[in-house]
Amino acid sequence: MIGRRTTGAAEQTTMSNDDAITGKIKQKLVETKQKWAAEGRLLTGATADPAKQRLPPGQREVTNWPVLDLGVQPDVSTEQWKLTVDGMVENPITWSWADFMAQPQARRRTDIHCVTAWSRFDNTWDGIATQQLLAVVKPKPEAKFVVQHSYDGYTTNVPLAMFADEDTLLARSWESKPISREHGGPVRLVLPKLYLWKSAKWLRRLEFINRDRPGYWEERGYHHLGDPWLEQRYS
Repeated sequence: MIGRRTTGAAEQTTMSNDDAITGKIKQKLVETKQKWAAEGRLLTGATADPAKQRLPPGQREVTNWPVLDLGVQPDVSTEQWKLTVDGMVENPITWSWADFMAQPQARRRTDIHCVTAWSRFDNTWDGIATQQLLAVVKPKPEAKFVVQHSYDGYTTNVPLAMFADEDTLLARSWESKPISREHGGPVRLVLPKLYLWKSAKWLRRLEFINRDRPGYWEERGYHHLGDPWLEQRYS
């Protein structure tokens, strides 16, 4: 048949080898970070008041934006992207990119803090305030936590009260440019009051639940909340 492309044995072998290499890289990253949690790596034992000290304990300021992920960076176009919000909400939704862009847009300027000990100040984000999303979906009274689900299979849990903070954003833009694939575009969460692993990249689903449920890193030794000012790196 004209135009049909078949995959030969050699190409299938190459693809299998690539998948195996990716799997090994991912496993090595996971094992390394689990070891950090077990050893308490980077912990200083200090706490700080964000009203008095901008840089959380054990952090250093950087001017670049380091890339950290599980070794997989999903390639999701705005045409393909969907966001589902379900669980304990009165109005479950599934938004396309057009639906997302039709919502009132917001801008926030925040610092971000990674559990691997770097912080970046004064980041400008554009997107939808989580307070706007909550006004649309209307969480039920019994909803207490939000589980973020990503296109790479990643999950992380946050209290609904933190998710609803006025600084928290479903971000589509960083420094007036679309968020790049490597940093979690088309849409990622930005919850600046917690360590950055609590702000899922490549966001595809928000699940509202009535009790805390650990996500990917929380199941592997990381703190359930992740407050950088209390240095809650690990459980």
